[in-house]
Amino acid sequence: MGPDGIHPRVLRELVEVLTKPLSIIYQQSRLTREVPVDWRLGNVMPIYKKGWKEDLGNYRPVRLTLVQGKVMEQTILSAMTQHIQDNQAIRPSQHGFMKGRSCLTNLISVYDKVTRLVDEVKAVDVLYLDFSKAFDTISHSIFPEKLAPHGLDGCMLHWVRN
Repeated sequence: MGPDGIHPRVLRELVEVLTKPLSIIYQQSRLTREVPVDWRLGNVMPIYKKGWKEDLGNYRPVRLTLVQGKVMEQTILSAMTQHIQDNQAIRPSQHGFMKGRSCLTNLISVYDKVTRLVDEVKAVDVLYLDFSKAFDTISHSIFPEKLAPHGLDGCMLHWVRN
């Protein structure tokens, strides 16, 4: 439950009543390139990952935000993902954060390539690194700059920046 105290189930049950007003808010948010202040609020909950429970480094902060904001974020994310895939901005070798792909599919892909090269009696060097916590934080100023060259519209980039 987010900071507004409204359970997501209530919103789900009122979907027919809320669809029109929320669509107006979403459209205005996108056109004005502004994110409503309430959508930025959240309740932070520490979620235990692994290791010694007394070590705060073994907890991941999860922010519970308003469902209304999450719906808009998902809409923007879907549009961005579709645009990037349509314009082939992501290499086929990308496995992280891709639907239907995972660490396991990455390992299988590398294993297949290495096996093929070994069968062809070619030299192969493999170096696998695990950058733990590599994506725990992302610079909010750099992210839109990295997206801009891929042709995303200014409204979307500005909304992401906010």
